[in-house]
Amino acid sequence: MRKKIIFGNWKMNGTNASLERFLETVNANLKGNDVVAGLAVPFTLLATGEKHAGKVKIAAQNVHFAANGAYTGEVSIEMLQELGVKYVVLGHSERREMFNETNESVNQKVKALLAHDMTPIICCGETLATKEAGQTISFVNDQIALAYKGLTADQALKTIIAYEPIWAIGTGKTATAQDAEEVCRAIRQQLAKLYNETTANGISILYGGSVKPDNIKELMNEADIDGALVGGASLKADDYLALVDYK
Repeated sequence: MRKKIIFGNWKMNGTNASLERFLETVNANLKGNDVVAGLAVPFTLLATGEKHAGKVKIAAQNVHFAANGAYTGEVSIEMLQELGVKYVVLGHSERREMFNETNESVNQKVKALLAHDMTPIICCGETLATKEAGQTISFVNDQIALAYKGLTADQALKTIIAYEPIWAIGTGKTATAQDAEEVCRAIRQQLAKLYNETTANGISILYGGSVKPDNIKELMNEADIDGALVGGASLKADDYLALVDYK
């Protein structure tokens, strides 16, 4: 049975002090309910996150695929491991749009993380123009195929996917549960083509895009949605708890 996984993504928000308070509140009140609770925070908050993580898994929001070198402003896998970080979000639409992340660099990072026994959370998703052109499935399937290029089935099973329609991120617009399920199901079918049904059914697929406490339960009731990657609604402890303890 696939794990239910809900990760918050703080993006470029928060301080060490606010994160410490947040985790103190969350850990004192988190029920769990067999849901893996996680939080992706800026690099400067990772040490505090790991120190006070408790029941919450801490993730980085990016990493470089190279072990070291002349990459000013970047962070290596070894640097993350030194802090105890085991999860990394890759290929978020904001990284792709603003910082020139490509499918090829995502693939390089996935391979590098897996080689170090870390878990990549691979983001995919379409723009409004792509959606309106009726190309969502083909676009997202191409992203998945390129992200998993050269990976074995065993490696694929160590990954997590987050489908986030770009037009629904921070806009207040949310794909209906049925629309989100349609794309998540297509992603699983693509994984079955790349590998096999067993592998496809073993990979958790999250949905992201204006996920809130009032729509999380409906989304989680869908067969191929195994969790959520949540932006703004994860910044407040009470909202985060309502998401993770949705049952």
